[in-house]
Parts: sequence; C-alpha cells; structure tokens
Amino acid sequence: MDLTEQQQAEIAASRATPQPTLRPVVPALEAMLYQAMPVLDHGFVRVVDYLGDDGAIVQAARVSYGRGTKRVSEDAGLIRYLMRHRHSTPFEMCEIKYHVKLPIFVARQWIRHRTANVNEYSARYSILDREFYLPAAEHLAAQSASNRQGRGAVLSGPAAARVMALLREDATRCFDHYEAMLAENPDGEPDADHPGLARELARMNLTLNTYTQWYWKTDLHNLLNFLSLRADAHAQYEIRAYAEAMMQTLRAWVPLAAQAFADYRLGAVTFSAQMVAVLRRMLDGEAVGQAESGLSKREWSEMMASLGRTA
Repeated sequence: MDLTEQQQAEIAASRATPQPTLRPVVPALEAMLYQAMPVLDHGFVRVVDYLGDDGAIVQAARVSYGRGTKRVSEDAGLIRYLMRHRHSTPFEMCEIKYHVKLPIFVARQWIRHRTANVNEYSARYSILDREFYLPAAEHLAAQSASNRQGRGAVLSGPAAARVMALLREDATRCFDHYEAMLAENPDGEPDADHPGLARELARMNLTLNTYTQWYWKTDLHNLLNFLSLRADAHAQYEIRAYAEAMMQTLRAWVPLAAQAFADYRLGAVTFSAQMVAVLRRMLDGEAVGQAESGLSKREWSEMMASLGRTA
C-alpha cells in the first residue's frame, strides 16, 4: 500500500480533531477510524464514518427508548435470535462508510452488490495513478479443471515468470500510452506527440488491474450479505482479501452481531428439504447412498462435504 505524505498528513489531521457527540460511539472502531488497512499490493480499506452499534440493533428490535439492556448476555441472545431467524430490519439501523482502493476488476465484481451508495474516483475528471495489481506468487494459479470460476494449481517456473512478465509489460505499456494520449502541447495545438485526448477517452486503454478508489456506504444488513459471499472460502482471493479486512472492522464495530454472523452465516451450511429428508433417514439408522438418496451426484457430494465426510 502506498500513501503519499500528503495523504498520511490528512489522515493524521482527521484523527487529531475529535468532535464531541451525544450519539453512541464504539471505542474499538474509533481507534481504527480513518486509518488505512493494507490490502493486496497497493490497495486499502479504511472506515471513514459509521452509525449505530450492537445496542442500536437491540433498540430497534424492541423499539425501546434506551440502547439495549444492562445485561450484555440479554442483548447477545436477542441479536443471535435475530440473526438465526434472518430478521433483517434491526440490522439496517446501523450504517458504515468505507474508503476503498482496489483494482478495477475487483471493483466490477464488487459493484454487483447493488445495495450500497457508491461514489468512485472519476477518470473523466482526474488522472489515475500509475498503480496496478500484480498477484503474489502464491496467488498466480492456473484455471481449475473442474470449476469454470475457480483456480487450480499454482504456477511455477517459466510459466509463472512468463505470466508475471506479461502482466507487468501490458499494464506498463498501456499506462505509458494513457499518459501519452493525455499529453497536452504547451502551445495549445494538438500534434502527434501531444494529442491532448480527453480523459474520458484515454481511460479506455487502461488494463483492469489498474487501481481505482471509491467511497462505499451501506447498512449492516447488506454488509453482512456482502461478507457472507465475499469472505467465504470459495470467493475469488482478491475480493476476499478486502472482505477479510472488513471483517476486522465488523468485529470492532458490532462484536455481538459479528459473532452471531460468524456462527449462523459464515460458519453455517444450508440443507435443502431433500437433504434434510436424507439426513433423517440416516439418523434413523438407514444406510443411504447417493443412488438411494434421490440427490444428484453434485448435491450428494456437497452434502457429504458439509458433514465432513467423503462421498
């Protein structure tokens, strides 16, 4: 992660000017506020604002005048009940705003979650930084033979060196051309060496591993939906790295909700009605195999994997 001295000074200035407030604050998240958490090679996640806490969830659920109860165990029990039974509206009472620096291809995957307020750095008005994502060696993998969306074995030797060289060469060349197209003639007249192309056109030449930035604000309910998919072990590594950083902020912000989420969403599995029927037969002592289960081979394998058994 690369922050300029000016950016670091801006963060330090923000942290040095606390404001008095009557609203609930969370000391653990306040300690993280504005600070950039490194992600990938040049990216980061930082919390710039938030609203509410665990007590706000309880308050909304009970429509009470106070902020939860005097007993943390009671609040935890209610939050776990709400999470377990997927009551969403109490979690919508909390909001958080992130500043994120990320590769464009990660941003295009991220934006599929259409339940947030987003404002992205505009390459129509500003010139992007010469920063692009290059995977670490352990994340440079071949295409999976069994999963069209997944990765297989990690590349090594000449294959890995060739891919890294191509990624670096393409990104560097395209950015060189981007800057060349933007170049303006001091005399004011465009020529071959100084086209002065409009920024909104020059940007189309950039590679998808170029870094962009945005502010991303969402409520807790939709943040948990995002994290349930992107913090999952099956998510693409690059977006999962951002989700894992956001999980740290979640645990600091709403620890009771974060624990319930880990127990009932991240660490849980879902069985279909047919799978439940098969499990009941097994519990009754019946020897059930895939052929007798009524499940497809893939469903059977997924169920067995969830139970920690071989198919």
